[in-house]
Amino acid sequence: MDVIHLDQVSFQYSKGFALREMSFRMQKGEVFALLGPNGAGKTTTIRLVNGLLNASSGSISVLGYDPYQNGVMVRSKTGVLTETPALYERLTALENLTFFGKLNGMNKTDLNKRIQELLDYFDLSSHANQRVGTYSRGMRQRLAIARALLHHPELLFLDEPTSNLDPEIARQVQELIVKVKKEEGCSVVICTHRLYEAEQVCDHAAIMHEGKLLAEGSLQELRDAAGLAKRVHFTFQKPCSAGLTTELAKLDSVKSAELQGEKELLLGVADYGRVPEILTWMVGKGLAILSVIPEVPSLEEVYFKLQGKDEVKQ
Repeated sequence: MDVIHLDQVSFQYSKGFALREMSFRMQKGEVFALLGPNGAGKTTTIRLVNGLLNASSGSISVLGYDPYQNGVMVRSKTGVLTETPALYERLTALENLTFFGKLNGMNKTDLNKRIQELLDYFDLSSHANQRVGTYSRGMRQRLAIARALLHHPELLFLDEPTSNLDPEIARQVQELIVKVKKEEGCSVVICTHRLYEAEQVCDHAAIMHEGKLLAEGSLQELRDAAGLAKRVHFTFQKPCSAGLTTELAKLDSVKSAELQGEKELLLGVADYGRVPEILTWMVGKGLAILSVIPEVPSLEEVYFKLQGKDEVKQ
C-alpha cells in the first residue's frame, strides 16, 4: 500500500520553482529518506504532503487522501519532528506532552496512559518532572520524537533528526528510528543530508537536487542507477607480482585492477556473479588467497555520482 504517492508534483514560489515534476511512492512500513543539500526541496516536500502548501501542478496522495483538501484528516494521522523541535523549555516533559496531547484532542485517560508509555519507551520517566530547559540535547530529541508519536500516527516525519547532535547521541537516535518502525508500526520519512546515517536506517531513498528528483528506489536500485563499479577486495598470502594488474585487466570480467600494498588488490568487476571465474584464474596462477570481500558502494558515493549527472531516472 502506498502511504505517500507524488505524481509529477511541482511547486512554484514567487521567485521560482522549489520542486519540479517530483514523483515517488512510499510503501507502508518503510523508512524512506529524502536526501539532498539545503535548497534541494526536502522541506517543501514535507510541507506539501502535510497539506501546509498546495502543489502548483501534479497530484499528491497521503494515506489515501489529498493532503491539501483534507489537511486536518492527514495531520491527525501524521507526526512531525521539525529540525528545531517545538518544546516549551519552562515546562516539564510531562507538562509538554500533556499540552500537546490536548491539542491533538486526546481524552485524559488515553493521554495519561500514552504519556507514561512514551516516557518509559524513551527512558525519560525519571526526568518527567524536570524542566525541559535543563535537558541535554539527546534528551530533548527523545522527548521531541515522543511528542510526535503521542497520537499514534501512521506516518512520522523527521526533519534532520540528528542535526547538531554529537556522534553517540546521533547513533542513539538512529536506533530509536528503527525501534519506532518495528514496535510502533509506523512508516517513517527522514529528511537529511547525513548520508551515512540515512544508509543505516532507510529502506528506500529519494535523492534530490535543486528541486528535482535525481533517483529513487531501494539502496541497491540507487547503486545500479549511479552505475558505480562493483568492487572486490582480495588479500593474498604473499606479495603480488608487478604485472598482476596488467594480466587481470585483460579478462573481460575485470573492469579495473589496483594494487593496494604488496598483498592487497582491489578489482572492479563486471558482475559479482563472475568472481568465481576470477578466483579460478588466480588459483591457476598459483596465488594463495587469504580473503575475498565485496565492497558495496556507500550511499555517499552513490549520492555524489548522481549529483554529477544532469538526470537519472529509474
